[in-house]
Amino acid sequence: MSIPSSPPPRTFPFEARPLLEPVDKREAQRFHEELKRRFPAARMSAVTIVFLVIAGVVFLGALLPIVISVAAIAVTTSADSGGFGLLPLLPVLFIVGVVGLLVFVLVRANLARTKERRYRLDRFARANAMTYRPTLPAPKLPGMIFNRGSGPTASDLLRGEHPRFVEFANYQYTTGSGKEQTTHRWGYVAIHIGTPLPHIVLDAVGNNALFGSNLPTQFAKAQRLSLEGDFDRYFTLYCPEGYERDALYLFTPDVMARFIDHAAQLDVEIVDEWLFLYTGRPVVTLDPGTWAWLFSAVSALMDKLAQWQRWRDDRLAAEAQAWAQRDARAVAPAAAAAGAAPVSAPFPFHTTASAAPPPPTDWLGPKGVAQPGRRLKGGVPWALIIGGGILLLVLVGPMLLGLAGMLVSLAP
Repeated sequence: MSIPSSPPPRTFPFEARPLLEPVDKREAQRFHEELKRRFPAARMSAVTIVFLVIAGVVFLGALLPIVISVAAIAVTTSADSGGFGLLPLLPVLFIVGVVGLLVFVLVRANLARTKERRYRLDRFARANAMTYRPTLPAPKLPGMIFNRGSGPTASDLLRGEHPRFVEFANYQYTTGSGKEQTTHRWGYVAIHIGTPLPHIVLDAVGNNALFGSNLPTQFAKAQRLSLEGDFDRYFTLYCPEGYERDALYLFTPDVMARFIDHAAQLDVEIVDEWLFLYTGRPVVTLDPGTWAWLFSAVSALMDKLAQWQRWRDDRLAAEAQAWAQRDARAVAPAAAAAGAAPVSAPFPFHTTASAAPPPPTDWLGPKGVAQPGRRLKGGVPWALIIGGGILLLVLVGPMLLGLAGMLVSLAP
């Protein structure tokens, strides 16, 4: 009887071995020390340590009744014997010692996992022509998830520079305070386009919450644009009013097909010179399958960005032409009055570094977006409001009906 062979290991079109191979703990420790020198913020955060200590205190609090009972028995026993020794308190000291040891082990294990994770991600980045940075407080990016709440921090950033800048990172920020405090966690991919584009959002239908979009910002319904084919089954597209034709230029059928095939579970935002892909879970992980998915999505979109770079806002071109005509009318009389000075003509094909022709895209017109197209208008989250109202009615309705019945029964 032959023994079935194990399936061959899965192969990837990128170097995935640093995510899976065993880690030399001494090398990981050396890398950790290097990170602490280069990025002081990469040290284990005080928040994490405090959290683990609080967990230990909570655990001790759960045992507090037992500790008090044992201490009371010890004191009573010592008083009856005519003295007060430490021996009866040994169980109490043992419990406190166990809790302290547990907190120490948790802190040490968390630090060891962090060291190994960062070492793996750095090796993975280097093997795939990227760089790794452990943390970046308040990244200066224009997307909708940024510049919100308190303590915004990007962690485990992997960056590639060619053929254009791409950043993969996990991100979190906090809103509210006290019992209402909430930590929002995202994963994002930021791709630098190089040309300002109208503010366009693709809200993925597949990752929406019970009461509608999971995005942190709601947009006015008047800005929705329906596209051809099955695209609306996968995304809800928002673009500024008056920029519908521009959105159709950017989202040609082949571009829409790529978004559906590779990014249907990702929310997309185009703002200023950036394209963002958002998800409610980490994108920087030690899972090669996640990286295969992300790399395929980015690769599918990358070659279409060259087409997007050629987009120009006709509104800016019209404004520039109007200003140029006004300036020409102002300068012409002065030049005629001064008389034309003889100028020797240069060689027709001679160029210098300072007079070299601009790249071809510069002839398309001025880069930029007119004011109406730079940001979408916000909307009211009606789905959330209606859902909250229904929930409130379900909770309070029976009480109101009971009170009404009681009043009816008491009426003469």
